[in-house]
Amino acid sequence: MNRRSFLNWVGIGWIASCLPVAIAACSSKETKQNASESQEWQEVGTSSELNTNEKLLSKNKSGGEVLLVKTSVPGDLVAVNPTCTHSGCTVEWKADMNKFVCPCHGSEFGVAGKVEKAPATTPLKTYAVKVEGEKVLIR
Repeated sequence: MNRRSFLNWVGIGWIASCLPVAIAACSSKETKQNASESQEWQEVGTSSELNTNEKLLSKNKSGGEVLLVKTSVPGDLVAVNPTCTHSGCTVEWKADMNKFVCPCHGSEFGVAGKVEKAPATTPLKTYAVKVEGEKVLIR
């Protein structure tokens, strides 16, 4: 075997050994995307609890906290992860301002979780909300 044939075989072997790794990396990303899209609705409280306080702080089954609030628009519910993306403090809902406000450093987030006032630069994670009978569900 001459040098050129040897290098060709080594190159083909290297490509063949890397191909399964590349395929696995691409398919795992698709699997994660599909898993998040097919996420099931989870109960976080009852509508009577929400009607009493106009907000509800609950532990989500997937591990994080969820703050569910009634906004100034009738029948409009918003659910966010209440952990400030800047300092990790728990944001508070200010109904008069229609905003989430961090008590630690003053970051402000709009109803959709978007940053309206620094120092935070990353929005709050939001959830889809629906009410079925007495159950309040998020996804």
